Amino acid sequence: MPQNVPDFPTLLRSAHRTAVHLEMRDSYGVAGEAEEFEQWKRTGEVDLDPESEGWSGWVPLVRETIARGVVMRRARIVSEPVSEYIRYEHATTSVNLAAGEQVRWLPRRKALDVALPGADFWLFDDRLVRFNIFTGDGDWADPRFEITDNPAVVQLCSSAFESVWERGVPHEKYAV
Repeated sequence: MPQNVPDFPTLLRSAHRTAVHLEMRDSYGVAGEAEEFEQWKRTGEVDLDPESEGWSGWVPLVRETIARGVVMRRARIVSEPVSEYIRYEHATTSVNLAAGEQVRWLPRRKALDVALPGADFWLFDDRLVRFNIFTGDGDWADPRFEITDNPAVVQLCSSAFESVWERGVPHEKYAV
């Protein structure tokens, strides 16, 4: 495992071809989105403006990455019927698409025979994996992530992502 762990923007900026993200939880409880999630639960309204302050940390980074020719794909494995959090996440995904990401959804029952790693991850250029580590309540654990370039782990994550992607439903066609 590399000793000097770069932050996420640095990792994404180091990608030359691909950056893929596999999400496998039915809910997340990270503090940074708690207020918006609560507002959505009360009102059904969510910030869908990619130019807004709320998306200023993500959208420009994705656009910069896409402009360099990097393909960004995100796949989500979800239980059905979907959780309230997944409905919220689905409602905000149009911003990911507007920024240039490709997103697919896979019902968990269609992933039963896929060998999956034990945590959500980002995979950069099929060479480096960043695992996102969460508590049981869905908040960030301490440490928040682990990173590895172990070829066997890279291969597991690449194979898992590609299997999920192949079976996944494009966002525009996935109804929650």
